[in-house]
Order: sequence, then C-alpha cells, then structure tokens
Amino acid sequence: MVSPLISLMKDQVDALAGCGVPAACLNSSLSPAERRQAVQRIREGAVKLLYVAPERLVTRPFLDFLREVRLAYIAIDEAHCISAWGHDFRPEYRLLSRLREEFPSLGLAGFTATATPPVQRDIIEQLRLRDPAVLVGSFDRPNLFYRAEHRHDGFSQVREVLDRHKGESGIVYCIRRKDVDNLCQKLLDAGYQAAPYHAGLSDWDRKRAQEDFSRERVGVIVATVAFGMGIDKSNVRFVVHAGMPKSLEHYQQESGRAGRDGLPAECVLLYATADVMLWKRMLSQLPEEAQPGAVSALHALERFTTDARCRRAALLSYFGQKPAAEECTNCDVCVGERAPVAEPTVLGQKILSCVARVQERFGADHVAGVLSGSEEERIRQYGHDKLSTYGLLRDFSRPTVKGWIEQLCAQGFLAREGAFEVVKITEEGRKLLRGEATPRLLSPPPPRRVRRERAAAEGDDPLFAALRDLRRFIADERHVPAFMILSDAVLWEMVRRRPRSLPDMLAISGIGEKKCREFGARFLAAIAQFESAGPEPPPAPQRFDSAREEAFSMFRAGASLQDVVRRTKRRLPRILRFLEDYIRLHNVKDPTPWVDPTTHAQIREVARQVGCSRIATIAYRLDNRVTEETVRISVACLRNE
Repeated sequence: MVSPLISLMKDQVDALAGCGVPAACLNSSLSPAERRQAVQRIREGAVKLLYVAPERLVTRPFLDFLREVRLAYIAIDEAHCISAWGHDFRPEYRLLSRLREEFPSLGLAGFTATATPPVQRDIIEQLRLRDPAVLVGSFDRPNLFYRAEHRHDGFSQVREVLDRHKGESGIVYCIRRKDVDNLCQKLLDAGYQAAPYHAGLSDWDRKRAQEDFSRERVGVIVATVAFGMGIDKSNVRFVVHAGMPKSLEHYQQESGRAGRDGLPAECVLLYATADVMLWKRMLSQLPEEAQPGAVSALHALERFTTDARCRRAALLSYFGQKPAAEECTNCDVCVGERAPVAEPTVLGQKILSCVARVQERFGADHVAGVLSGSEEERIRQYGHDKLSTYGLLRDFSRPTVKGWIEQLCAQGFLAREGAFEVVKITEEGRKLLRGEATPRLLSPPPPRRVRRERAAAEGDDPLFAALRDLRRFIADERHVPAFMILSDAVLWEMVRRRPRSLPDMLAISGIGEKKCREFGARFLAAIAQFESAGPEPPPAPQRFDSAREEAFSMFRAGASLQDVVRRTKRRLPRILRFLEDYIRLHNVKDPTPWVDPTTHAQIREVARQVGCSRIATIAYRLDNRVTEETVRISVACLRNE
C-alpha cells in the first residue's frame, strides 16, 4: 500500500492490528531495530499488508526487495496526488508510473476519496492502467449539514458553532500557522478545551495534540490542513473552516472528517475575499504545470460559497454525480437560512452603481460602508457621504452588504484588482446595470440558530455518557485512541438495545468476536450497573498493564523518572507518558519531586502567557534552561488546576 503520510501509515497499521490483521510499515520514523524486525517479518511472510511512501517504493534496492518477497498486489492511496489537475499534486507520485514496467503482470489499483472526472482520467493515464475497472462511490454524505457564511467576526462565529456542540469533538481549520496559534489561544482564554496543530510545532507537540484529541482529553483541534490525514476519529461532530480551503476537493475531504460514524454532524465554511487573494498568492508558487488546475479549483470553491443552489447538489455536480434532488433538507440554503433575496437585479444594480460612483478606486469594505451609511471619518474625508448611493442599503449591516459584494465578485459581475483588492465592474457587470443579467444573491443567515436539528438531546443521555467514559478508560489502558475501541454509533446502539448477554453484544453492528471477547463483559457490567443504580455513571474498573502499574506505584512513593526507567527497564519517553497519565488520573497539582518548585513557578508564569499546549515555546522562553520533559510534567500539573 502506497501512502503519503507517516502518521497515516501508523494509524492504519494500529487499527489493522486491533482487528487481527498482520500489517507493517517501513518509513523514517522506525528505529534501525524496528526496521530490521519489520523486514524480517516481511521475509517470513508474516505481513499481509505493507505500507510505504512513494519515494521509497520506486528506489532500486526496494524494488529488488519486493521481488524477493513475491509481491501480490500494489494499491496506491490518495491517488489524486498523481494528477497535476488534482487538488494535492505531488511530483514524487509521478514516479509511480514506472511500476507498470517493473511489475507488468501485477495487479495495480489507485484509491482516492476526492477525484473529479478529469482527475480520474489522468490517474488511469499516469499509472498506465489497461482497461481498468473504474468504481466510483457516492460523494454524498447525507448525515452532514452544510453551512457557508460570510466571515465578519470569525472568533464569534467559531464560538457559535462550538457552543452548539458542547462536550463534543470537532476540528477548526485555519489557513496559516499564525491563524491557528491566535485562534487557539483565544479559545483557551475563553475557557474552551482546545489544542493547536500545525507543521511549525515540535513533533512531540503535534503527536500529543493528536493523541489528546483521539483519546478525548481535548474536545477541539485548531489546525492547518496538516491535520487530519493521519486520523480516522469517527465521532467528530463538527468541522469549521475558519479560513477557506483552496478547493472543493479539499473541502470535501476535510469536511468529510465529520460524522464518519453516520450520526449527524455539522460543517461550517466561513469565507472572505481576503482568503481568495491569499490563496492566489500562494498558488502562484506552485509548479507551472499545476497552476491552471489549482486556480480553476479555487474559483469553483468561491462560486460554491456564494451560490444560491443547494450545497449538496453543488458538491455532487462538481464531482460528476447527479443529485437525487435539487434540494435537500440538510444545508443552509434548503432549510431557508440562506434564501435568495427578493429582487437580486435591483440589489445588484445598487451595489454596482456605488462602485461606479466611487470611481472603482476602493475595496469591498469601503463600498459596503458607503452603502450601509457608515459615519466613519474616511468616508466623509473622500466626500462619499454626499453620494446618491450613500446609505442606499442602510437597512442592512455592513458585513451583510460586503457579503453581497463578494457574491457579485464570485459570479463575475465585479472583479478585484491590485494589491489593495480594488473592486471594478466587469463586462458582465455592465450587462447587469443595463438589466440584461441577473445575479444570485443570498440573504444573510439569521443572527441566532437553535442547536442541531437532529439528535439534539443525544449528548445529554446519561447511559451514553457512562459508556463513553468507560470507552475512554479502556483506550487509556491500551494507549490507543478511543474510536479504536468502539465508535459512537456502536455506543448509541448499546443505549438503544440495552444488551444483557455476550450474544446480545455480538448482534450489534460494529462488535465482532474479538471486540466482544475483549470488551463485551465490561460494557455489559456498565449497562447493568447503570440500570440498577440509576443515572450515575458506573466507576471505570482500575486495571493497568504490569509496567504501568509498577510505574504508578513508584510515582506514589516519590520515585524520580530515572529511578522508574532503571526499575522497569522501559525507555524514558514511555515512562514520561506514564507519569503524565498518573498526574492526570490522580489530579496531581504539585510536581515535586519531579520538578523543583522554583522551576515550576517559572514554567507556570510563561504558561499563563502562551498557553499550556505550547511546550516548545515555554522551554524557549526560559532560554532552554529546562528540558521539554520538565515542562511537560509541570504543564500536566497546571492543567489540573
């Protein structure tokens, strides 16, 4: 299996191992001993599925090695990376075309979740597939509710979504690393459980954030697109794009990380002109062959955000599929949140008239200020408060008017030019002024919305909460993400069916013999105890592996990290993880004897300034006088405060 990300390989190998499938990966994250062990298992035929990166696969030594082990089949994941018309073109994927030469009789397949018809054709051509079977599943995700909103107060709009999903897991995507850091810190300051994730953080910080999210210690991840491909958490209840993605392929992929358990989930896309201009500058740095496809994809996304058409129908049409109906009951347009305005032609003419009267020399925000009757000094300074179009749309807010200007830009009636994004009237816009064209303008969303239309009371079910707590505890025991134990959908099925025996458990979809044997009795006991004791969640049984139990015992006695390493003969990173678990589970607030009080006080002060999640930053602020391990111990205690 060819896979582009190391984190993706590890996650899938771990998941396969949990299901009893012998799998392995070969990549740079392995130690020499681990690599030798994996190679030996492959030679012995003990591995049924091997994950490698494309760069490794096409090297001569590795190709020769594969011939020795009698390779049966090659599957290429994220196959859209092969195509220059794909949303994530990677030149190294082009090298995979030589696989047909190296293994002419071997089965070869490409898999991707997001490929338009032109990309599908390019994949076939690049891989030199001969009369291939092309299987395309539905791109529709009927359990996802889609919203697209003009971004006018991003932080408040993000908080609005989080407040609709209290106690649930979600992802907030930003374009740049600094946007991630700023938004995450503001959420932390406002009392939300959040962690940042981007390529500028240390490996440990990224790993810890992903682990905390997977194990439900943190409810919200604020991330760049670097986050997501290495995780398959099934119970993500919302995905917010605080910044626009660069294509509908990216949007389909990133929003599709919500609701993988089939339960209702919400996807909110906040769009703004500034994001479009930012992406255009970034796309100009791509290889020349990739730029036309990337710019075309960006324009398609821009049209999607401002279109009055059903979101689901627009997505399906983009990927070459016909929607079952032109309207659904699960997007902002179809439920009436974003209804078309009553007289779009008249409204569009008013806006374009104002652009003409400011002599096409100002940006969208200034034009919106004139139309909404703003009294700011800059408008009076230019005499624009004396124009006939001044206050023409004073019944609407400035952000609403600016949103309509952006919709006109996306539909080609206006164009943004230059570094200051000055709006100018296009030839299509002049047709609109003459009444020869009609735009599609959406009304603003209502200021407040009720909580999710479906499953609104699910999160309040006490038995579900008890089963979720038990699942989290079992996951911590095994050092795996919670979703690898059982999905939310399985837990809800337990709540509905109330199984009384192991055969009852086996009748629940998602519980096979292995999971029933390992976890069934514990969940049956939790359900029985809940029903006999009432709605109080049953206490999770305390059971640890021997090394962890011994480490916990030594921590209680005040042993240092080094003492525990010597006694248990385990590596320091693992013992440090045990200590963090011990601190969290036992609500330890004083890090003595692992950190001296003076150092802890210094770490506390810096953590107050930058947040507890930024371990490397805290160490850097202290001039690296303390190690990241020491910071981690202190921060674990600070979190309990």
